[in-house]
Amino acid sequence: MEHNGRLLGTFIATKEHRRFVEFANAVRKHRYIGLCYGPAGVGKTLSARRYAHWDLIEPFIEQGAREHPERAEICATLARSRAVFHTPTVLGTLRDLRETLDTRMFHVNTCIDGHLHQDETGFQVIDLGARHIEMLIFDEAERLSVTAIEFIRDIYDRTGVGVILIGMPGMEKRLERYPQFYSRVGFAHHYRPLTGDELSFVLTRHWRALGVDLDGADFTDAQAVASIARITGGNFRLLHRLFTQIERIMKINELTVITDDVVEAARSTLVVGLA
Repeated sequence: MEHNGRLLGTFIATKEHRRFVEFANAVRKHRYIGLCYGPAGVGKTLSARRYAHWDLIEPFIEQGAREHPERAEICATLARSRAVFHTPTVLGTLRDLRETLDTRMFHVNTCIDGHLHQDETGFQVIDLGARHIEMLIFDEAERLSVTAIEFIRDIYDRTGVGVILIGMPGMEKRLERYPQFYSRVGFAHHYRPLTGDELSFVLTRHWRALGVDLDGADFTDAQAVASIARITGGNFRLLHRLFTQIERIMKINELTVITDDVVEAARSTLVVGLA
């Protein structure tokens, strides 16, 4: 299932996700600026949101942090992640960025501080000046203006938090034009598509989700797998969308086997990104 451009359902901890976690932990520990870049749809945003627990935390902030019924659990999670995730809006102003970050950082800091300083009765003594955030993650970094990049550099210099910018390949080349910012970059992570055994593992999960077993010794299955690998190139998002169409076609035609014809029929319904 997909909601607001994000895939929902069981998270698959791929090798690339584990590499992202190692990268993010290094940025957080050493308080550098890190760059994560890769093609669209390979899982960069999913990994970043997972790392920051943002699918849990974002509704908590938007719905009113103080009155949220799961506040204690969420604050405990924030105390572990110490991260704020943000996706800049298209043509967003510096004022928009500042106000959104201020709001999110205030709620996260307050929540963490309350969790760390509650007594046995649950009473909380909150220090509004405390700084508990250790990581800021910016997705869709191509949307950031020059002034926004300077603003982020200023936050980094004043607070010492780790910063991750996530974007498409070539983002790192663009940022080279801003030496004061780029000189603070300590780590870079190239997020790659699924390949080999890992792609086979993910495909097996998709097969099972449709109630079908994937048999590597079966020519029909092997042919379907080869077609899917060729069509998607191991792109995580395209795999999800292709299997959504495969499931629809199988239900309509009351099929119990994923064949090459089913895969091609599913491919024909997808408009962009597939060749």
